[in-house]
Amino acid sequence: MLKIIPFIFILSTPGITAVAEEHLPRDSDYDYDPPVPGSYSLPVVKPSADGALVDSDGRPVNLRDLTHGRVTVLSFIYTRCAAAKACPYAAGVLNQLHLLSVDDQTLAKNMRLVSMSFDPEYDTPQRLAAYSEGVREKKSGCEWRFATAKSRAELDSILSGYGQAVDKRPDSADPQGPLYHILRVFLIDREGRIRNIYSSGTLDPRLVIADVKTLLLEQSRLSKQ
Repeated sequence: MLKIIPFIFILSTPGITAVAEEHLPRDSDYDYDPPVPGSYSLPVVKPSADGALVDSDGRPVNLRDLTHGRVTVLSFIYTRCAAAKACPYAAGVLNQLHLLSVDDQTLAKNMRLVSMSFDPEYDTPQRLAAYSEGVREKKSGCEWRFATAKSRAELDSILSGYGQAVDKRPDSADPQGPLYHILRVFLIDREGRIRNIYSSGTLDPRLVIADVKTLLLEQSRLSKQ
């Protein structure tokens, strides 16, 4: 996990508070206390890549439009994935973030979730729409978009830009799904810059929400300068 934690002043901004422990308690996988939002900073890793997409409503959209203007959590997935610590886990974490935003207007207005499929031949807009119904528990809350690339060439360019490797499994009938990938989830700031990259070992929803709120505090501080 890419993170730098220097000494900085902790900011206090109305509407940006720590996540309640009863909502996201520690567990055996993440048995630690997450950092307090604003008590650390996140480095700029690199600019996020762009590409032509189609969303779950069948509408064309540029990836850039989904990675600017809000703090974005971007997860690469495919709907046929059944590997426990891969796509199903990532979808579950994004759902937890989405549920937190239902009662938090700051998150609802300033956070965006994106689930992007790298299996465009199978994951049609109709399948993505059905998938979204299965993983998203609430209709209200922050924006949560589901999309895939418009073409294989666009997909390859996007995956290369994010360093997301995807390979076909030797057995297409593998019970974990026909594609193999390393789970990578990206935290992107309002300017479209990648600020953290989570793996299956670091995708703790408590950490992600702390990072999101840290970026919101950073933006609030910069806007006052």
